[in-house]
Amino acid sequence: MKIAVTYDEDEMIFQHFGHTERFKLYTAEDGKVTSSEVIDTAGAGHEALATFLANQGVDTLICGGIGPGAVNALGMCGIRVFGGIKGLADAAVQALLQGNLAYNPEPNCDHHDGEHGGHCDHHGDDHCGCHGN
Repeated sequence: MKIAVTYDEDEMIFQHFGHTERFKLYTAEDGKVTSSEVIDTAGAGHEALATFLANQGVDTLICGGIGPGAVNALGMCGIRVFGGIKGLADAAVQALLQGNLAYNPEPNCDHHDGEHGGHCDHHGDDHCGCHGN
């Protein structure tokens, strides 16, 4: 399992998926973290981050707020989203691995008045870049 967490400089879960500057990536086997690293997003934002994460081999994302367009793009890349999470990144990953991560199944950020909605619908499925991965 490869888990990505939106990550800030205080080791906390960054609360706006589309503006995260880095992710902490965790590789887990048999319910335990076997390695982790922090990677820079190189300026990618919103749905482009779905392709970025897919290219890293990520299958699970833990984040704070996230819009429906990004959730859609991540889903098309086969990435499960655990959104609406706050707190320390490491603690959230441990909770996930133990099967008790409390999350919001509809973690849409609401401060853009619908700005995120429908990105993929407006640009066609290939806009998200994950088909065939």
